Amino acid sequence: MRADAVRGHLDGLLLSVLESGPMHGYAIITAVQRRSGGALALRTGTIYPALNRLERLGFLRSTWQSIGERRRRCYELTDSGRRGLATERSAWDEFTSAIGAVLNPGRAT
Repeated sequence: MRADAVRGHLDGLLLSVLESGPMHGYAIITAVQRRSGGALALRTGTIYPALNRLERLGFLRSTWQSIGERRRRCYELTDSGRRGLATERSAWDEFTSAIGAVLNPGRAT
């Protein structure tokens, strides 16, 4: 899938996978890839700036966790992030409905 196809929807994807609980960056990447059946393979250079931005906006909070000798930053949704996810889902439904009406005009939406 083209990388630009994800543009504009990355926040919703990240918030959605974090809905189930805290995760570190690599687990988030893996969850998106698994949920998309392998169609979406996010790069670390894409995901970490987005996670940092979402944290600055108050949608996420992060903590450092140590696993053996490794330290990982784990991210989790805030209440504001849950509201943001609801907004993203609503916007996605409107977007897909509008695009579907154009691409498949004969189908009921």
